[in-house]
Amino acid sequence: MDKNSTEHLQQHFYALKLTKKEQLTKSTFALEFEVPDLLKSNFQFQSGQYVTVKIPTENEMLFQDYSITSAPYESTLSLGIKVKSAKSAAQILVQNFEVGDTLQISEPTGRFTLKSKPNEHRTILGFAAGIGITPILSHLKNILHQEPRTRFFLFFSLKNPLEIIYKETLEQLQKMYGNRFQIFYFFSQEGAENPLFEGRLSEKKLQLIINQILIYEEDDAETTIWDSTDEVLICGPGEMIKTVANACNKFGIPRKNIHFELFDTFDGDIFTSEKKIPLLENIETTIQLSGKNYDFVFKNNQEKILTQLLALGLEVPYSCKSGVCGNCICTLKEGKVELLENEYLTPKEEKEGKILACQSIILSKKINLNFDDV
Repeated sequence: MDKNSTEHLQQHFYALKLTKKEQLTKSTFALEFEVPDLLKSNFQFQSGQYVTVKIPTENEMLFQDYSITSAPYESTLSLGIKVKSAKSAAQILVQNFEVGDTLQISEPTGRFTLKSKPNEHRTILGFAAGIGITPILSHLKNILHQEPRTRFFLFFSLKNPLEIIYKETLEQLQKMYGNRFQIFYFFSQEGAENPLFEGRLSEKKLQLIINQILIYEEDDAETTIWDSTDEVLICGPGEMIKTVANACNKFGIPRKNIHFELFDTFDGDIFTSEKKIPLLENIETTIQLSGKNYDFVFKNNQEKILTQLLALGLEVPYSCKSGVCGNCICTLKEGKVELLENEYLTPKEEKEGKILACQSIILSKKINLNFDDV
């Protein structure tokens, strides 16, 4: 995801040497960086996190986020990237940098993470589309390595078999953890012997997966694998995440156990809100942003705070508009809001008055927000 420039001012970057560059498919690459001993503590990470890479060009400095594909127990920092166009940041990166070159890399960040539970029996499902496999791959490796009682089912959606990213790695994991790891490919542009594996992941497809794959436990004829599911991890484009997340919730998985990461900007809500918001008009608003104060009056509260601020031309940092990335975090100094969705803030942060502007609706006639005090 591209971030607003104000977000990068808060990050710490370090020069890391590129030690491996491997083409995985026609448009995807794996990059591996050496982390010197002096920086080991700076680059400790959790599965599901990402780093930002500075990519210099003739005219500007580009900032691009890439998910970490290595697991925390591994000694390297590996990233997976996809080239979407000839002028994209990823194309410039793979075209202009070779093994031995150095790049400025930020410290790992992100909250698409799970608490490790090595002593529990868990069932975890992963749903990935295309390059969305990258953060889930880190989770997959780490969970299978650290949790000997956990099993993992991966449902991977791609255009065709030639597009399978990290195919060799996934096959090696299957051989190592065959009794605890199963992977199922779904191809949107190629047929299959079983129609179940044709087409994109959807609500109908999930229902078929539940009824045909996640069926009864071997030692319990009354419990299905779906009933035993503890956590769901989803990564892909926004519409895919929205479809799969809502379907999982509809079929019984609590929202708090459904975790997702967007790999591109998504201008919408993942879960549909059923809350009724009372109409308020002429809302006195004070904003602190990038060292400046702004005072104005919102016409009403029928739009989320971020949407209204962007309409006024304010350069508020954001990426997803879905409560996932956390870039629009701010502190509520005065007033009251309704936080519709939150995949980012911790309970402690919420108690401290932190909110996500992209998911907040105003519930008071006066409001004061500080985007600098975070």
